[in-house]
Amino acid sequence: MIPSKTNALVNIARHLPELAQSHPYKAAVIFPEGRDAAGRVSYTHLTCQQLDRGSDAIGAGLRKIGIGRGVRTVLMVKPSLAFFELTFALFKVGAVPVLVDPGIGVKNLGTCLAEAQPEAFIGIPKAHVARLMLRWARKTVRTTVTVGRRLFWGGHSLDGVRALGAQADALEMAQTQADETAAILFTSGSTGVPKGAVYSHGNFSAQVEILRQVYGIEPGEVDLATFPLFGLFGPALGMATVIPDMDATRPALVDPRNIVGPIHDFGITNMFGSPALLERVSRYGVEHKIKLPSLKRVISAGAPVPAATMERFSSMLAPGVEIVTPYGATESLPVASIGSIQILAETRAATEQGAGVCVGQPVAAAEVRIIAIDDDPIDSWSDELVVADGKIGEIVVKGPMVTRSYFNRPGSDAQAKIADADGSVRHRMGDLGYFDEAGKLWFCGRKAHRVQTAEETLYTVPCEAIFNVHPQVYRTALVGVGAAGAQTRVLCVELEQAGKGSAKLIEELKALGAKHAQTRKIEHFLFHPAFPVDIRHNSKIFREKLAVWAAGKIS
Repeated sequence: MIPSKTNALVNIARHLPELAQSHPYKAAVIFPEGRDAAGRVSYTHLTCQQLDRGSDAIGAGLRKIGIGRGVRTVLMVKPSLAFFELTFALFKVGAVPVLVDPGIGVKNLGTCLAEAQPEAFIGIPKAHVARLMLRWARKTVRTTVTVGRRLFWGGHSLDGVRALGAQADALEMAQTQADETAAILFTSGSTGVPKGAVYSHGNFSAQVEILRQVYGIEPGEVDLATFPLFGLFGPALGMATVIPDMDATRPALVDPRNIVGPIHDFGITNMFGSPALLERVSRYGVEHKIKLPSLKRVISAGAPVPAATMERFSSMLAPGVEIVTPYGATESLPVASIGSIQILAETRAATEQGAGVCVGQPVAAAEVRIIAIDDDPIDSWSDELVVADGKIGEIVVKGPMVTRSYFNRPGSDAQAKIADADGSVRHRMGDLGYFDEAGKLWFCGRKAHRVQTAEETLYTVPCEAIFNVHPQVYRTALVGVGAAGAQTRVLCVELEQAGKGSAKLIEELKALGAKHAQTRKIEHFLFHPAFPVDIRHNSKIFREKLAVWAAGKIS
């Protein structure tokens, strides 16, 4: 890990006791608990004071059983009130939650947990059964806590931990430093095996302040957190957090009524939703003429939001309310931001002509540079790496929200991190893009996804947008088949309406491609029933899997 010079005292959980003091009876977390006889969703909640006191009691109990400062602790608990209490308790005692998307697959889960080397494991019964059967982290886990019914595996129960804490003295929050590890967050692995991004308390605090400043979020707002981890920012921003009734690992399959309902019931002002979730809800909303006047902003990330989706969802919002799309990654968020008004009025036309997707101006805290495309590690930063504006290269970012390393992944650090002379770290996003003459950043796809033929290099996002304008096309994915430098160009196509593509449609797509130098030489067009996508947002296309599929088809 590259050393840091930062040593300010900060704990990301510090906002909660402040909120409990100033607004003790204000709702902090609201959670669906079932349905009544009429089929309506019933909710339960914790006030700011209850969440603060509950996490204090759990925190004190965790310290009693040996889960304290610096102890890496796997947290495998479904979205619930207990999830929020436990997470804040871990932050308060200075422990290090290890958070892994459960949908990444059993093999990847085992790899992630082996790398994280956790000393404690907190989970629901199903997670403990899997831990024992699959021997997850069996050499390092010493302390276990079960949330729910504890069976044959022993250890502690959450109720027991809470009771221990209730008997202890008042909890004193750990005086963690800004560069001290706060959590290990495993990415969804859209271009490889998931990696554990090491978040410091300073990283989290910087994210909170950037989000507050960029989006004007004010205390007293109500947030709909369709991705529960983002809901943890609620108390820090002074917002009540409502968790909708949905499977957070399958936002593309959400029941739109379970999003629209709580927005109306609680007067939601702020909403996060992946592009896939917005797509599903917007189609339902337009069909049923639904309006969402309480929303002040909608935040969407994980992949570019299609302009058609923006148009549909915007029609449900009050005049002037935007869908804002922060650009970033688990390792650095946010980097830049743009709103739907500017996209639909200004940048959409250029996107549809193959210019890439505009992700806006960099946020004030971020120093963003474009460097020459290179697949090799870069040991140290030099301004000579930077390419001219207008030239496509790799996006590199520096700032207080940028994580410094991955946990136990020196190889990944070498590939993604660049040491700067001032002791800071620049993160290579693994994304390609460029700056236009107005200083706006344009996204052109993942570096690993570029198609390298014997004649040229093609970038996925600019090429795909040219074909996505066809009314029968839902989305496309450009992949290369064969070895880099001699790849065959293949465009995979997912249709708006399920069914087989036609020869006529292929000719129409070829005609669209023929209008642009970067797409006129695409050789193959293949229709795919449903693209494989990431677990977290259901929006990032797994082009590596599509490339394997395409290779089998054209062979």
